[in-house]
Amino acid sequence: MVASGNDFIIIDKKPVRRIPALARSLCDRKFGIGADGLILLNKLKNSDLRMRIFNADGSEASMCGNGARCAALFGGKIKGRIFTKAGAINTEVGRGRVRIRLTEPKGIRLDIPLKVNGRRIRVNFINTGVPHAVVFVNGINNIDVANIGRSIRFHAKFSPAGTNVDFAEVKGNDLIVIRTYERGVEDETLACGTGSVASGLIFALKSGLDRLVKVRTRGGEELKVYFKKDNKSFRDVWLEGSAKIVYKGEYYV
Repeated sequence: MVASGNDFIIIDKKPVRRIPALARSLCDRKFGIGADGLILLNKLKNSDLRMRIFNADGSEASMCGNGARCAALFGGKIKGRIFTKAGAINTEVGRGRVRIRLTEPKGIRLDIPLKVNGRRIRVNFINTGVPHAVVFVNGINNIDVANIGRSIRFHAKFSPAGTNVDFAEVKGNDLIVIRTYERGVEDETLACGTGSVASGLIFALKSGLDRLVKVRTRGGEELKVYFKKDNKSFRDVWLEGSAKIVYKGEYYV
């Protein structure tokens, strides 16, 4: 499945063993299927879903925004819930668009001074189910996302867990463009749902927006981040965008 350029392998049938090793094998783009992550789904008695998400390197993430939107579409319910390690999220599916309500963001810190690759910069931090460092830049197409992103991702300030890294450029009153270095993938991806939310909310804090931010990803889609802002905190945060099933098949272990 794919959502905004993030691609995922979905398994919902049989119990899976040795999951980290399987995730690395499945997600390999040369010798496997190829994906940003592996999602395991279990249907609960009330038709809600339990989701586990494993990155391409085999590590398990607490939450994945675009992965959750894929899971919601796969689940086939117009409205439902998905239980993740970050908490329960509500979902809405309709006409090729999928909305998810994320757990309330936490740990917001603005303008953290960092020394990265010999240069002093300021980054912002927020946890939208997983940790994100957000850096506002000019000329986003010229940013060395892999190199700078890796340095921030492994910076001592965010140890031991590390962080995802989003580079954002303001393009309008309510529009930003982002590029994301994803922890666990250890490279730039075409989109990141929790990163889009993280960047959108930090932008809202800095710009004074209080309802909606549009976020254009590297994959070209414009995601919508809805929220209610109370001073410097957020609630009722929703992410909306497209998702689709690309193909179904069998994999031989």
